[in-house]
Amino acid sequence: MEQTKRIYYFFIAFYAALFMSNAIYGTFLPVYLDNIGYSKASIGVLMSLGPFVAIIAQPFWGIISDRSKSKNLILKILFIASIIIMALHPLSPNFYYLLVIIAIFTFFQAPISPISDTITLEYLSTTNQQFGPIRMAGTIGYAVMSIIAGFFAQKYIKSIFALNVLIMGLTFLTVLQLPIVQGHQFGKQHVSIMKLFTDKKLVALMVLNFLVQVTLGFYYTYFPIYFNQLGGNNSLLGWAYFISAISEIPFLLCADRVLRKVRTTTALLFSTLVASIRWFLISIIGNAYLFLPLQLLHGLIFIVLYYSMAIYINQEVPKELKASGQTINTLIGMGGARITGSLLGGFLSDIYGIKNLFLYSSILSFITVLIFAYIFSTMKKHSENESLTAHEKP
Repeated sequence: MEQTKRIYYFFIAFYAALFMSNAIYGTFLPVYLDNIGYSKASIGVLMSLGPFVAIIAQPFWGIISDRSKSKNLILKILFIASIIIMALHPLSPNFYYLLVIIAIFTFFQAPISPISDTITLEYLSTTNQQFGPIRMAGTIGYAVMSIIAGFFAQKYIKSIFALNVLIMGLTFLTVLQLPIVQGHQFGKQHVSIMKLFTDKKLVALMVLNFLVQVTLGFYYTYFPIYFNQLGGNNSLLGWAYFISAISEIPFLLCADRVLRKVRTTTALLFSTLVASIRWFLISIIGNAYLFLPLQLLHGLIFIVLYYSMAIYINQEVPKELKASGQTINTLIGMGGARITGSLLGGFLSDIYGIKNLFLYSSILSFITVLIFAYIFSTMKKHSENESLTAHEKP
């Protein structure tokens, strides 16, 4: 019993440190690129490169993890490589240098979160412990580091890379303490990753997730720039992300209970509707300080999408494809969607402006709610009819 508690605390420490790293890189890399003189279109190209590389990296490392003796070994390799490449970021502001560095970094860093989720959820399923408090530690870590990194970025923008190397190093130390979770295809017949796409409901959920994440991809890349344009600074930006991070806590405290009562489809449709409202409000607000309370809506969008999809995949996908399922979902939701949101958003922002792109994001999200509410309703009726027909057969 004591050993189980000890391992649980290591998972909490691991997620706290992991999301601290995410807060630094995801929030302040666009600010760094803007600071060294790149246009919004160039920033869009650089920021979309990572998700583009993830298209290759996510399924590759997911398959490797499912077929390895232990998923932990793959996670260690990914961390070591990511730490080394992170240290190389500030050595040159040259566009092509950054293009290569960001691509290599993403190849190793992008699969870390979904493989971490796979290890965590598989272990927790054997102990009947909740994922919510562990993921909440990540939220708190993200929130705290947003403020700390904002302070350092305000003083000296290049310091974000040294800070990230330190945090990633500490995260790696916690990885060494996690319980070993095996790859379920190791030494057995391999199961094709294409089997995932035979689940029509999973495919529909992934498409919905993709469309919402397109708007989030635009937000993550251009909100920091828009925030500064309206009078904010890097320190205040850190507080904005602190608020958005802690807004996830209420959901995480009751996530497991909520998802036992509410369908995954309902949860995703609700978060999409909230996203539509949030993007509309951002498009009409003209003062950076007014964005701070608006950041509270974040807790009903990203974390609901992320948590609901992770739990659904862990429960519904065959054990031989759990890592592949998590990485494919991340590939679609964080890879392809971020490419679209970042790259297309950059070019359109240069034409129409960031403000108008948030309005268009709101419209896209609202249309998505209407379309998928109809799709899920149709799928539910079809499933009920099939069950009724099967029950009536002698």
